[in-house]
Amino acid sequence: MRIGLTGGIGSGKTEAGKVFAGLGAFLIDSDVLAREALGSGMPGLRAIGARWPQVVGADGTLDREALAAVIFGDKEARLFVNGIVHPYVRERSAGIEATAPAGALIVHDVPLLFEAGFFRHCDANVLVVAPREQRIARLMARNAWTREEIEARMAAQIDPERARELADFVIENDGTLDDLRARTKAVAEILFRRNSMNDSGE
Repeated sequence: MRIGLTGGIGSGKTEAGKVFAGLGAFLIDSDVLAREALGSGMPGLRAIGARWPQVVGADGTLDREALAAVIFGDKEARLFVNGIVHPYVRERSAGIEATAPAGALIVHDVPLLFEAGFFRHCDANVLVVAPREQRIARLMARNAWTREEIEARMAAQIDPERARELADFVIENDGTLDDLRARTKAVAEILFRRNSMNDSGE
């Protein structure tokens, strides 16, 4: 089975992914692949640097904060970057998925799962949600971003209520970290059982 895992920035999606992986899921992290797509010397970084030279440092690496300042709040710029990153991520994800053990529960951790349409290729989709103010507080503490920077990033993602409508499972992250882990484990166990039944042909 292929599972899509997503959640808005600061929702706790990454922690949920760790729970799935800890239980034996084959986790593919699209965030890691997106960073790889814009790594030093990569064609994607050269294309972005040609358009916005200020986002590439003297050492030839991407200045992510500078790029964020360009694309959040500018839909056209965001689409340009996504047009570089998304095809690379899709290709790499497919290649990694092909290495998964037979019968594995494959979990794709994709921040823009619904926006990019990848959810349509998944057998089930899991959404992690958290109260808006908790997300903002968490991100301000973790990244030292301003509220305005965080809200710009949030505005670039799907509305959580629309995401709820598209998801098969919703994990509410409105309590402690242990609560999140327990709720994620409960969803994961359902999906592992389904996967096992599919694998056995039942």
